[in-house]
Amino acid sequence: MAQSHVAGAGAVYRLLDLLSRICVMVAGTGLVVLIAIFGWLVWGRYIMNDTPTWVEQLALILVVWITFLGAAAGVWSRTHLSVDFLRDAFPGPIAMAMKWLALVGVLIFALCLGWQGYILAENTWARTVPMLGISEGMRAVPMAICGALSALFTLYQMAELARGRVY
Repeated sequence: MAQSHVAGAGAVYRLLDLLSRICVMVAGTGLVVLIAIFGWLVWGRYIMNDTPTWVEQLALILVVWITFLGAAAGVWSRTHLSVDFLRDAFPGPIAMAMKWLALVGVLIFALCLGWQGYILAENTWARTVPMLGISEGMRAVPMAICGALSALFTLYQMAELARGRVY
């Protein structure tokens, strides 16, 4: 669905597509940083004989950010896990009902994820991550972001489906 080259794409589409691209860029940058810090870990452990202890904690935070931002982008681009062949095997009205059911399910999940991510971040914000000195809540912030963005992306997809546009 998310093709930024769509002719005549509206402002809302372009904004949501931009948000998705930002998620992918941040997740991709996080992946590069993750690879680099593991290189530093190997260098420190086996060459310098001085293991950098902060790498594990930073890696855990990066994996959470990469995963949740990537998941939100996957909702926008509709590359998340789905079983379309089953839905497509049914006649039109049943297939359409299944599309709506799937979107409602994703929306409910996204709203719950966003809300629970917010609560978790709020409840852990006062604690710090060992060896990094940053808030423990930084592990839950991407959950809330993913939930909020996934809900926005799903609402847009619902609006497009209601307009009769293929999504």
